[in-house]
Amino acid sequence: MFDVGKEAIVVVWLKALLLVGASISFALGVSLPLMRFESFYVFSTDASLIEVIVSLYVDGDGVLALLVGLVSIVFPLIKLVLLTAEEIAGEAQPGQGALTRLVPVLSKWSMMDVLLVAIVIFATKSSGLAQAFTQPGLWFYAGSSLAVAALSGLNAGRFARKA
Repeated sequence: MFDVGKEAIVVVWLKALLLVGASISFALGVSLPLMRFESFYVFSTDASLIEVIVSLYVDGDGVLALLVGLVSIVFPLIKLVLLTAEEIAGEAQPGQGALTRLVPVLSKWSMMDVLLVAIVIFATKSSGLAQAFTQPGLWFYAGSSLAVAALSGLNAGRFARKA
């Protein structure tokens, strides 16, 4: 199979690919439409995550807009930035970084909004009032969450081997 040097190079390239892919997917996931609602086959509405948050705020639901913004944009962005910073810093103190302490907290919220969008789509389809269709933003957002989870798993494996 691989010797240790080749395996390390493959892991470094995989981590770099996951970081770049997660960053691009996150940016596209929050800016592209998440879903399309069509009612009576005439009216349709597309909404990105940013548009949903702005709409909530403008409509007077500031607390809900803040909560959705934190869980959907701020927490995943912090997790991505911490992952990147820890990868750039290297293995100076494995298992002692900020990411090691914060990942369990942030991971609990990583896919919550993807689940909520799926529930909304299911509820809309089952009500019969409108049709709901997933859009590319949802897939990019989910892809970003999965890439960050995979990178966190790779890092956890590194810490377990060093301990």
